[in-house]
Order: sequence, then C-alpha cells, then structure tokens
Amino acid sequence: MVKYKVTLTQKERDELLSITKGGTHTSKKVIHSLILLNCDQGEYADKVNNEDVSKVLKVGMRTIDRVKKKFVEEGFDAALENSPTTRVYEKKADGDVEAHLVALACSKAPDGFSKWSLRLLADKMVELEYVDDISYETVRRVLKKTNCSLGK
Repeated sequence: MVKYKVTLTQKERDELLSITKGGTHTSKKVIHSLILLNCDQGEYADKVNNEDVSKVLKVGMRTIDRVKKKFVEEGFDAALENSPTTRVYEKKADGDVEAHLVALACSKAPDGFSKWSLRLLADKMVELEYVDDISYETVRRVLKKTNCSLGK
C-alpha cells in the first residue's frame, strides 16, 4: 500500500484552521480540513496517527487515505473541494416510455381502484412490457415533469 505524506506550509495550516474555526463551509470541507491538519507531518504539526484521527472525527480509514492521496496528487485546493461525479446514469424513461406512461395515467383506473397510484402505474408498465423494470419514483418524476396529476 502506498503511504501518502501530507506536509503543510504555515500558510496552508492557517487557512485550514480558519475553515475549521468559523465561517460557512460545507461539512465535507471542514472534515477534510481537520483530516489534513491532523495528518500533517511538516515542521509545524503535532504527530497524530490515522487511527486516532479516525476515532475522533468518526470517519473511516479509507476516507483519510483518499483525502491524503488527493492532497498529494492533486494539490491543496482539490483536497478540500467536492469533485463532480464521473458516473453516468442511464435514463429508464425516454420519450416513448413517457408517452405510454402519460397515456396510461390518463386512462381509466383498473377495476377495484378509484384512481391510479404510482405503484399501480409502475406495475402496469412492466406488465404491458413497455419497460423491463421501473420504480414508482421514476413514474412520479415523469408525471411531475409533464404536470400530470393523478388526483384529478
């Protein structure tokens, strides 16, 4: 396993201390600041091991390792900022599925029900083989986007 050594300058330490002492910052930025301050091995630092930092801040060892790695590889600012996700989500409801869903929601509710529920719509979409699998939450988002109300 690669060990990353965090060495902060006095200016960086002062900036991290100002983040942790006050102001409006995201909780992630404050936690990352505390991790960097405690993992610092420079001349201005107190030596603290990762296990103690993990227990005090109530974060995992892996989080500490990721913050240290990001600091060493990408720099001071990158270790504090949230990076955008690179994960790409595939949409289940394209235009064709949305059209079928809206048409189904506007149709008469099944026997035994006074109106469509989100779960009923999701189950019926799968039953009619418009989609392989769809959650009621996706149904809700599509109907909200089209201003279609099931309560009317």
